[in-house]
Amino acid sequence: MAAPRAIHLYNRQRTVRFDLSWLRRFAAVALGECEGEGTAPGTPLELLEEIEVSIVSDRAIAEVHRRFMNIAGATDVITFEHGEIVISAETGGRYAREYGQRLEEELGLYIIHGILHLNGYDDLEERAAARMKERQAGILGRVLREMEA
Repeated sequence: MAAPRAIHLYNRQRTVRFDLSWLRRFAAVALGECEGEGTAPGTPLELLEEIEVSIVSDRAIAEVHRRFMNIAGATDVITFEHGEIVISAETGGRYAREYGQRLEEELGLYIIHGILHLNGYDDLEERAAARMKERQAGILGRVLREMEA
């Protein structure tokens, strides 16, 4: 599989503070871990030279959600097949507090989730969602261990 050359991460919001440089390193490691996780040949990830991750506000992601999916309200992460992943920092902050983990780790989980979507994973049906959640957890653990090394 031809791997993307780069993953770019941008903070496009001003409300929630997080360690952007740590998250950029995380994204690069996560991409490497996700590359071999494709569900079948011909996934969008195979064709991409780069991925762009934008971390935005709830207001901004709610507009993307409405505009492109016709669904009202904010969500955690939206992935587009052309290689763009949009993540809400505010939603990530709420879930990080709820699950008792660092915000950066929650945002990192969303990056993994987006990359897996680009690699053919879907979470619309219960069984597929469970499979994707299991893969995400395994990848998150591997990436965090590598980040600590």
